[in-house]
Amino acid sequence: MERVAQRCIVCEEERLDGIAICEQFICQHCEQEMVHTDVQDAKYPFFIHQMRRIWFTKDA
Repeated sequence: MERVAQRCIVCEEERLDGIAICEQFICQHCEQEMVHTDVQDAKYPFFIHQMRRIWFTKDA
């Protein structure tokens, strides 16, 4: 079975490995970075903003 690259909703890069949430792809790199990011980290609001796109895209 051949894997197909998908565009990550967080970093917008084409990747092979990751997860799907509500039919939106998050690459393994971004998933791991989000899981290990503290809420006080400067990058945390960026992740929240990108994750909100899942619901806006789904309901559009």
